[in-house]
Amino acid sequence: MKRPVPAEEEEEEERVFVSEQSWRPCPKARRRLRGCLEWVKRQLFRVGEDWYFLFILGVLMALISFMMDLLVSRLYEAHRWLYQEIGDVLVLKYLSWTIYPIVMATFSTGFSQSITPHSGGSGIPELKTILTGVVLEDYLAIKNFGAKVVGLTCTLAAGSTVFLGKVGSCIHLSAMAAVYLGKMRTSVMKEYENKFKQNEMLVAAQAVGVATVFGAPISGVLFSIEVMSSHFAVRDYWRGFFSATCGAFMFRLLAVFNSEQETIAAIFKTDLKVDFPFDLLETFFFVILGAVCGLLACAYLFCQRWLLAAVRENRLTAKLLATDKPIYTALVVLLLASITFPPGLGQLMASRLTMKEYLISLFDNRTWALLVPNASSLAAPPPKEPWAPWQEWCHPSATIFGTLAFFLVMKFWMLILATTLPLPAGYFMPVFVYGAAIGRLLGETVALLFPQGIHSEGALHPIIPSGYALAGAAAFSGAVTHCISTALLVCEATGHLGHALPVTVAVLVANAVAQKHQPSFYEGTIIVKKLPYLPRIRSRHMASYQVVVEEFMERRVVALAKGSGFGEVLEALDASADAEYPVLESAGSPTLVGTVSRAQLVAFLQSHKHPQAPQGEKLPPAGTLGESCAIEPVMFQLLPWTSLHQAHHLFELLRLQRIFVTRFGELVGAVSRAELRRAIEELANPK
Repeated sequence: MKRPVPAEEEEEEERVFVSEQSWRPCPKARRRLRGCLEWVKRQLFRVGEDWYFLFILGVLMALISFMMDLLVSRLYEAHRWLYQEIGDVLVLKYLSWTIYPIVMATFSTGFSQSITPHSGGSGIPELKTILTGVVLEDYLAIKNFGAKVVGLTCTLAAGSTVFLGKVGSCIHLSAMAAVYLGKMRTSVMKEYENKFKQNEMLVAAQAVGVATVFGAPISGVLFSIEVMSSHFAVRDYWRGFFSATCGAFMFRLLAVFNSEQETIAAIFKTDLKVDFPFDLLETFFFVILGAVCGLLACAYLFCQRWLLAAVRENRLTAKLLATDKPIYTALVVLLLASITFPPGLGQLMASRLTMKEYLISLFDNRTWALLVPNASSLAAPPPKEPWAPWQEWCHPSATIFGTLAFFLVMKFWMLILATTLPLPAGYFMPVFVYGAAIGRLLGETVALLFPQGIHSEGALHPIIPSGYALAGAAAFSGAVTHCISTALLVCEATGHLGHALPVTVAVLVANAVAQKHQPSFYEGTIIVKKLPYLPRIRSRHMASYQVVVEEFMERRVVALAKGSGFGEVLEALDASADAEYPVLESAGSPTLVGTVSRAQLVAFLQSHKHPQAPQGEKLPPAGTLGESCAIEPVMFQLLPWTSLHQAHHLFELLRLQRIFVTRFGELVGAVSRAELRRAIEELANPK
């Protein structure tokens, strides 16, 4: 029998109904409009909704990257104007030179860290970890996006004093934008969030981050595959190329709209000779350049990893990084700015150049030894020639070789120190510039030794030092990141293909040296930060085929039987914090029949009455696990004699977190990422 509704409640319901209807007039027109919108959406998405979201991703990141560069150039020009107009008072010049980068870097650190502590660094080590299947949600949160954009802009505005770039951070920004667009896609398409779709967007985002910095879509895709992925699905190939091409095209198109260029061209356009770019005998010097870059990369990677760990372990610096990160940033930037002060040591390092001007000067197609009279002796640039970036490398008290060598010595440790700063930044562009300086020094040396060129079948062709700068930039950056695609990146960024072969040779030699002795820059950071990332098994460790799972698996596995009751389930939950538990046929038969999640076991305990609970509780009596919980079948199992190499391959390919080991169907152990990582470390460093 229904309860009679009071008149007051009927009036209130009628009032609410009328209020709702008053806000939604013309129901037929709204239904027609909704139907039209649904029809338009179906027509637009007939070719696949991925195209639209990938296009939006590329255009969005191009806009962000271009606006960031535009704002940074304006800020840097303002700082340069202030430094020039402040007068000849040395104290005021010093203050104007040091205070500006300190303020910018300190604000970058304070602002980004106040919003989220995950906005520092490049974000690539964390992104590599996420792509292996580890959940690090905070690193891809949308609030991290805003903090990283503002912080990275301030970092770049600090100029070459801090000597940091934006490639890694742009990849991180692109990944966060891809995740947000993926959520928009699920709401528009009214679908459930799919982790596989999210991963496809992340794969495309990696390429977009590189393409919108260098305007190089092809090498952007290859670089992202080499750096970020241990295994790559070919079906995602077109996504990366399409999104990266959209981003690179829009990035260069905006430069045309801003009157920076007349048409779409390479970002570091060079004018090298194409008819005879290099002599065949010069290949020997390119091999030497690759070996030198590989050795210097090994030293750089070792020192950078050591310093990063030392800063975290030192009592004073660890306290500053834990409580007062802006103070640590201010102290480090003060040291770097004082060293690069132009009237001081900075005049020997071309410290007034920006990162882009560094590359433009080092890629200059002319031979500096010919532009400066008696370049091997002390000389100044010609006074009547219009100012060009390369003239910053000339100084009355040093030769061009001296300034290049001094730059390499000082920037080696200054760059390593800058990587410890807790602010948003990229670390690829600095090593790219550093490698170009190595190549330029070697190229100028070869040009000095062979002023008329190397004799080759009667014709004499002069040495082109900028070709060595191209090879050095690709070789050193490739050795640091363990990538081969930097050879193509140099060609796309400069629009020059004449030195493609010697550049590739130098990159291969440098990688052969670096990969044999040191982990990559990003893998080294993962090691120092102790992220849950599986290290690579180096090819020389053939013993990985001889080590079997039985030697390093976890033998004490908390398992439940199908007939387990309330007490056994409660005891298992208290014994371990595993996400899932193996389920056996019975207590006497260890045959593995499936798994049950921890959430289901908790729900099992909450929905059933404890056997010793008071009789007044209105809950059903505790049954068995097999009756109340859904047991999921085990899709993958390892055998005790499975090799370490095979287990590592499965974990990387399938992004597994834990897998059980069975012998003839009976559970004998389990292998998680922790056991696998420990086995690989013991293989690399035997006791």
